Amino acid sequence: MDELDRKIIALLQIDGRASNAKIAREVGVSEGTVRRRLRRLIQDDVIKVIAVPNLEKLGYGTTALIGLQTGPGRSDAVGDAIAKMEESHYVAVTTGAYDVFVWAGLESAESLGDFLRTKIGHIDGVQRTETFVNLSIKKRTYGLVL
Repeated sequence: MDELDRKIIALLQIDGRASNAKIAREVGVSEGTVRRRLRRLIQDDVIKVIAVPNLEKLGYGTTALIGLQTGPGRSDAVGDAIAKMEESHYVAVTTGAYDVFVWAGLESAESLGDFLRTKIGHIDGVQRTETFVNLSIKKRTYGLVL
C-alpha cells in the first residue's frame, strides 16, 4: 500500500459513494488507475465499502456499550454467541478488565434490560457484565485518518 492508496481510502472515508472519476480528479490520476487500485484494495481485504447505519435515526432509542467478563477460556465462545444476535452491532474480544465488549442498539431501556437478562445472561461462560448507556455521541467516525 502506498501514498496513492492512502489518499483513495481517505477520500472514501469522507464519501463512500464517491465516483472513481471524482476520486481520480482529487488525487491526480486516471479513473482507470483508481478503479484498479480500488479493486485491489477490496480484493486484498484492505478495505470494505459498506453503509454504516446511524442506530438512533433507525429507531434504536437506546445504545449501549457492554463490557463482559467471562470464565477462563470462554471469551471467544461468548463473543461468537453475541455476534450472532441481532441486537449486537459490534463485538470484540479484548484484553484488560473486560474480556468482550459489545455495542448494542435496542428500542428502549426496557429492551436493553431484557436483552441483558434473557440473552446475555443465559450465555454459558458469562460471569459479569457492566453496561454503559450512551447519553450522547460527540464523535462518530468509522475509520482511520490516513
